Formats: sequence, C-alpha cells, structure tokens
Amino acid sequence: MRKISDSTIRRLSVYLRFLEQAKSPTISSGELARLGGTTSAQVRKDLSFFGSFGKRGLGYSVPELTRRIRDILGLERGYRVVLVGAGRMGGALVQYHGFRQRGFHITAIYDQDSRKIGSRWNGLVVRDVKHLETDLKKDPSDIAIVATPAESAQHVVDRLVRSGVKAILNFAPVPLNVPPDVEVKTVNMALELETLSYSLANR
Repeated sequence: MRKISDSTIRRLSVYLRFLEQAKSPTISSGELARLGGTTSAQVRKDLSFFGSFGKRGLGYSVPELTRRIRDILGLERGYRVVLVGAGRMGGALVQYHGFRQRGFHITAIYDQDSRKIGSRWNGLVVRDVKHLETDLKKDPSDIAIVATPAESAQHVVDRLVRSGVKAILNFAPVPLNVPPDVEVKTVNMALELETLSYSLANR
C-alpha cells in the first residue's frame, strides 16, 4: 500500500468536517481549500492519492465525497478504545462526545489509584489497571489512549502491546518505544503551544 503522509490524512479529516456541515449538494476544490486553510491544488493532490473525484467545472458531490473520505479514514466501522489513566486529562477525554460520533467507543477505563478504582465515569466503572491484560484477552481493543504520568507510560504501553493493541494515542509527555507493527501518535501540548508562541512572536 502506498505510504500517505500524516499531513495529508489530517487534511482529509479537516475536509470531512466541512463536508458534513455543507449546505450545498456540491462543493469546489477552491471552497474546500478556503475552509481548510490550504490551496485548491493541494486539495486536488490530496484526493488524487485515492482515485478520481469530482468533475472539472462541476466540483465534488458532497454526499459522495463525504462517503469516500469516511471510507478512506476507516470511519465506516466502529472501534473499541480503552483509556489508561483516570486523571484530569482522562476525564476530559471520556466526556468528549466527538469520539462516539466518529465511531470511537471507549469501552473501559483503567487506573492504579485506589481512590479512583470503582468510581463511575460516563457510565463506565474505573477498573484496576492490574486487570488490563486479563480484560484485553477477553475483550480485545483496537486502540488504547494513554493518559498516565510520564514515568509509567512506557510500562503501560509494553503491557498494551503484549495484549495485542496495535494503535496507541499517547498523551503522556514522553516518547514511547513500540514494535514496528504498532502505531503511536503522541499529543504534545507543549509543542503545540510553542508553535503558537512562534506565531505570536513573528507576526
């Protein structure tokens, strides 16, 4: 399969959000570019990786392009997600309704803090992280979200990998080592703030 850059996939996700809000049955590459903060040439290039879309002078069918992009992004199926880390970040993630709307269903929450274990979060009971491997053996998960302190993140990820999890979203402020067949995306809040700082300093 042809390797597609992360930046292209991110732009497809942005295009999808605007398509889902579109009022017209058709949309041009120029309009998608304006909404997505890019160029019409970039829109056409991004879509060309996945086949032929739209007709010159007529634009794209909004329903058809929406369906195609959802299919490209793998959103036509549902995903089981486990969350490890029941702190403030974990609490915010559990409350975010956009996950379920996109087909990402948080099915279990884990923590090692006895004060949190047994509490109910958005309909789910926080489980003791010592049960992680046993639970995943019975109910495998597609994706794991790691929202633990930095010092425990690698140990948790090692356990997730041994349990067969192949995709991890990491909120811990530390790089993680995983096998080549496991995909990790790290959300680095400090890095994002530094890019904003650069923008402010170089206006």
